[in-house]
Amino acid sequence: MTIGFSARTVMSACSLCLAGTLALTPATAAARTGPGASPSSRARAAQLPQPSLLERHGTQVRRHDGAPSVPDVSALSWLVADADSGDVLAASEAHRQLPPASTLKTLFALTVLPGLPAGLRHTVTDQELEGLGEGSSLVGIAEGLTYKVSDLWRGVFLSSGNDAVHVLAAMNGGIDATTTEMQAKARALGALDTHVVTPDGYDEPGQVSSAYDLAVFGRAGLHNADFARYCATADAWFPGYGTSTYGIQNTNRLLTGANGVEPYPGLIGVKNGYTTNAGNTLVAAARRGGRTLVVTVMNPQAGGGFTVYEEARELLDWGFAAAGHVDPVGSLDALRPRATAVRPHTLDPQAGPAGRPVAAPSSPDARGARGPQAAAEVQDAAGGGSGWPVAGAIAAAAVLGAAAVAWALRVRNGRAARG
Repeated sequence: MTIGFSARTVMSACSLCLAGTLALTPATAAARTGPGASPSSRARAAQLPQPSLLERHGTQVRRHDGAPSVPDVSALSWLVADADSGDVLAASEAHRQLPPASTLKTLFALTVLPGLPAGLRHTVTDQELEGLGEGSSLVGIAEGLTYKVSDLWRGVFLSSGNDAVHVLAAMNGGIDATTTEMQAKARALGALDTHVVTPDGYDEPGQVSSAYDLAVFGRAGLHNADFARYCATADAWFPGYGTSTYGIQNTNRLLTGANGVEPYPGLIGVKNGYTTNAGNTLVAAARRGGRTLVVTVMNPQAGGGFTVYEEARELLDWGFAAAGHVDPVGSLDALRPRATAVRPHTLDPQAGPAGRPVAAPSSPDARGARGPQAAAEVQDAAGGGSGWPVAGAIAAAAVLGAAAVAWALRVRNGRAARG
């Protein structure tokens, strides 16, 4: 017996097949990674519209008519973002991997600060001060002396003390454990350019971050009241032997105005750094007229050691003038798992909310670098991971097509029976 179909029946079945295929297309596309694509590119592709402006070379900005021109700065990489919304207003080489110097201490603080009560007292051992890199910046911690955790954090933020970092890392379980936690924290924040080798930012082969990632760390820190208070502190007294104390001053000259650098109005931190390989680096945040901006400047190529502050000043001035006159070129939340994205709100470092808990990846790869697993973690968080491989999508579409044909047969046979 020959079974025939009417044109309407065939069209209905084909429509159902097409609908099923289209419904599965996003999952199928998300499973494709493309030959030669790097793990970081695959991870970003899971959540960013393509092509992503922040992946492009050169200055990226979307100005309206009448918007101010972006300043011509010499930094190898820089970024200006709204710290409340996470919108990136402009950037240049945002994902270029460069040595971060002591700006990596922002990630260290985000990782370790929540787990150590400020009033906890700790007596330093000589083992905890071992392994400090030659020429490290120090606050002056001495073995055998007892310090409060809050003192140690002031040593980290003000004096950029690698000795304070080593003691706090020892209290956190050790250098290796802390480094591993920092790498996981970076991934949970969507900072895929960062590879942590040491917790203090000292020059080590393979230790890199980016203007994008450092802005992510700075913004996240401003959502933690303790972090925000420490990074905004200009000077403090630090414990010495016996009952003696000595003064320490924040090395962020844009905050203090030291060495002839004019302080920036409304500056609220965050962290500066310098090493031979990194040059001068800076994450700076400022508030004006109810708006908070975060700026990253990495390794200016012109001028002297204070150029990093002047270029940050120019970018902050531009950001406040351009706000409302440019469209975002990206977001500091773009690579962050959606369940942990920062909700926009006005930041207040004096009475801000406590740091939000962030779900860390369950098992980062052994080196802590960005690998295929990291890409999969971001893709899964975006609903575009490997749970729907291409073969599965095709099979599902075939099942829908078969169901459509069966439905058509049933309708036709039913009509024949009734006829």
